[in-house]
Amino acid sequence: MRMIMAILSLLTGGPLAAGEPLSANAFDAYTRGKTLYYAHQGETYGVERYLPGRKVIWSFLDGDCRQGRWYEEGGMICFVYEDRPDPQCWHFEQGPGGLIARFENDPEATTLYEARDLDEDMICYGPKIGV
Repeated sequence: MRMIMAILSLLTGGPLAAGEPLSANAFDAYTRGKTLYYAHQGETYGVERYLPGRKVIWSFLDGDCRQGRWYEEGGMICFVYEDRPDPQCWHFEQGPGGLIARFENDPEATTLYEARDLDEDMICYGPKIGV
């Protein structure tokens, strides 16, 4: 895993020029059925499982998973989750190492890089019980 992050850091060390955004159809074709890990500044940031019907499951790698859905708006891919109904919109483009996601297409905002695709289930713990 550290090797993947090191390679990602080298590939994405400098500022990125904005590329062509992926359309909803292209994004769906690339992601559907995959579990993608994303990195930010060389560190693993989170994981998302892409399901049919534009549904997703997101986790910050803490076992606390959030179900949501995505849609295209204004050339960006927007996500809404069960605990956060306000849209989180990202400009997705395909780079040499996988997807690059720029929050709200702002070069100064968070940029995530696809770290890897795992063909396995995410770890999601059950609901919290108790007081």
